[in-house]
Amino acid sequence: MIPGVLTVAGSDSGGGAGIQADLKTMLALGVHGMSVITAVTAQNSLGVQGAWELPVEAVRAQYRSVVDDIGVQAVKTGMLASAELVETVAELIAGTDAPAVVDPVGVSKHGDPLLAASALDSVRTKLLPVATVATPNLDEVAQLTGVRVESEGELRRAAEAVLAYGPRWVLIKGGHLPGDAVDLLTDGSEEHWLRAPRHDNRHTHGTGCTLASAIAAQLARGGTVPEAVAAAKEYVTGAVAAGFALGEGIGPVDHGWRFRGDA
Repeated sequence: MIPGVLTVAGSDSGGGAGIQADLKTMLALGVHGMSVITAVTAQNSLGVQGAWELPVEAVRAQYRSVVDDIGVQAVKTGMLASAELVETVAELIAGTDAPAVVDPVGVSKHGDPLLAASALDSVRTKLLPVATVATPNLDEVAQLTGVRVESEGELRRAAEAVLAYGPRWVLIKGGHLPGDAVDLLTDGSEEHWLRAPRHDNRHTHGTGCTLASAIAAQLARGGTVPEAVAAAKEYVTGAVAAGFALGEGIGPVDHGWRFRGDA
């Protein structure tokens, strides 16, 4: 049986992030991807030109349709847009017997807001407590906790601040720091530091979505959290290295880099 992973996220019309990146990642990693679309964006390499969230009833119906019939081995969340959607998805995840990877998406790669400011408290108090793994970047850490990280030595403090909201594990992504791309995975007692060389490539659209989806795929295949995160880090590092130009702005990472003839 091929494991099934459900992504609950927004649609990226440019295909580099969101639902589209999630499903490509899942295919590349050997799992069956399914989707609950929470919002539709008009988006390209230059930014987000518009976003329209779906009604709560539509999100709930999509989720129940998949989980009640097909079942899932992991769930991944991305853009949830509003407090009402955050709380609905958190409730659905709490009732699902599968690991959940929460990517607390706040802004797009171009700086466009993808989460209402009024939804931040719902992320803290409803969504993070049901997460098996939360995967905030440094901007999202600051947005959620007020902790600002400027060096590798401060990653532990950021992790402690996020763990205080209740996820079982947190992966603090240090990609915005200078030097190697270093991340910290911890559950508060066990620590794993993950390093990868930084690639001189501006085409990194979809990195966060891709990493979270890769973690969910590896968890669905039976990996432990540390195993899943390490394998996902390796996959996304290759995808970033192979990122390509698309349009006039920031292109996407290459989700199919392992299948290219010169990979």
